[in-house]
Amino acid sequence: MKFTRIDRTVWEREEYFSHYFSHIPCTYSMTVKIDITEIKKKNQKLYPAMLYYISTVVNRHPEFRLSFDENGELGMYEEMVPSYTVFHKETETFSEIWTEYKEDYEKFCAEYENDLRIYGNRKGMTGKPDMPANSFPVSMIPWVSFEGFHLNLQRGYDYLTPIFTMGKFFEEKGRIFLPMAIQVHHAVCDGFHVSRFVKELQELIGK
Repeated sequence: MKFTRIDRTVWEREEYFSHYFSHIPCTYSMTVKIDITEIKKKNQKLYPAMLYYISTVVNRHPEFRLSFDENGELGMYEEMVPSYTVFHKETETFSEIWTEYKEDYEKFCAEYENDLRIYGNRKGMTGKPDMPANSFPVSMIPWVSFEGFHLNLQRGYDYLTPIFTMGKFFEEKGRIFLPMAIQVHHAVCDGFHVSRFVKELQELIGK
């Protein structure tokens, strides 16, 4: 996947990046309620549907595609792909799988089902090997709903990629909502950007 290095001498966000990455390292998370009523009405499978919708909005905006390459150079991937967890009931453990992003919903879901069929029953943290560098993590905690969720990453101040965590959906006033925590690095993503992401995600789901 194409990775374009950023010339930080002319980058318009350099002042903010330096401030929140070097001077005052800062990550933050926001937990929101996503209305998934339309997903349920359409009888779409929740996990692949959310993976598709999240990936679609992630790929619209540069702040969610920024990372460091193997040489520590800051840059932006042309496209991001979701990596996600599958749960094994018998061992109470999970494995990570990734699926190539497709702009077409049906094609993406077909890729997801194929990956799940091939790698879904593999034990160990790595379900599908060769996870690409242009991946971002998504996980689901379907056993409990939550109003707040925070990851405590020891090396999180060097991690620029967004992290999404979903919980158990619930009904409220005739609508169905899914709690979702979004964790980002302030060096590349401000509150405005997360708010725009949530707005566009909700609009996409409601179409």
